[in-house]
Amino acid sequence: MSFNNYKEKIEEGDTVILYMSNNLYAIDVHPVIKNKKGELVENVYQTTFGALKVRNIIGAEYGSRVELSKGWGHVLQPTPELWSLTLPHRTQIIYTPDISMILMQLDLVPGSVVIEAGTGSGSLTHALVRRVRPSGRVHTFDFHEHRAALAAEEFHAHGIAEFVTAKHRDVCQSGFGEELNGRADAVFLDLPSPWTGVAHAVAALKETGGRFCSFSPCIEQVQRTCLALQQAGFEDLATMEVLQSEVRVSRRTVPVRDLAFLRHKGSSCPVDEKASSTTSYAVGAWPESQPGHTGYLTVATLPPAFRREKSKKPKEVTAQANPTNGDTKATPEPMAVDGNNAEITVK
Repeated sequence: MSFNNYKEKIEEGDTVILYMSNNLYAIDVHPVIKNKKGELVENVYQTTFGALKVRNIIGAEYGSRVELSKGWGHVLQPTPELWSLTLPHRTQIIYTPDISMILMQLDLVPGSVVIEAGTGSGSLTHALVRRVRPSGRVHTFDFHEHRAALAAEEFHAHGIAEFVTAKHRDVCQSGFGEELNGRADAVFLDLPSPWTGVAHAVAALKETGGRFCSFSPCIEQVQRTCLALQQAGFEDLATMEVLQSEVRVSRRTVPVRDLAFLRHKGSSCPVDEKASSTTSYAVGAWPESQPGHTGYLTVATLPPAFRREKSKKPKEVTAQANPTNGDTKATPEPMAVDGNNAEITVK
């Protein structure tokens, strides 16, 4: 239940993150578990630094040091960022750099209602729940029935089931359901063909409009999605790629020459080629290798309903029909008056 709020001490049923020598492991805190034969045995977690008896960490403070049979580690409070690094992979997941951009682009605040299509391993779902709780709601869908069931069990075990609804549904064919029509503030699609879900996103977003975001690994998917968004009346379309790079800061010593000799430059004062002193600077260096491609984020805004209806109205015809002879009469050009009362035609 440790994902719901921050606590000081570990309780039975919590999920904790075990940190050891730059390695992270997620552990469910249960004193006993069932083995392959269905028998209850003591829960002992095996690591490269020896065994950890899980019952020993119950009551320990989060962030404290725990002893293992061949070393020690630290037990940390779980967060969506740490969970994305330790969760069991049922599908390819979205990591923190992309998740942070998604949350910002969707304009989510506590109380928002957001729809996610493509639950997968639940990495993004945990971050969405943290952003919209306590009065918001996340509706997440997955076309794979077994994955949707596992995700629902996981949300219940983590104590966030009251903020998220996980369902098995093919949203590309069936949409998000009539009960969500006009209720969502934002829609996120992580689908092989996100352009097929654009019309359903329009139906789900509120009359006041909302934000849309899709995650696609291929640029061809982005192109088709952008065309569908334009046809549906979305505005402010943008596609971006998030690549996280770490700048390493270090100190470097640089030789410095004394340039006082320039005042008396001549044959009697030869130039000294040696540095007269050194100075230390703090410098930043980019890494030698850059992170690889993950996917493209396509974001857009659906304007309010009254603006959508206004944009669909045909433009007014400037030519007027003559009822007597059927000829068309052009609308006179607008006129303006200058300071000398002379008429000026505005072209």
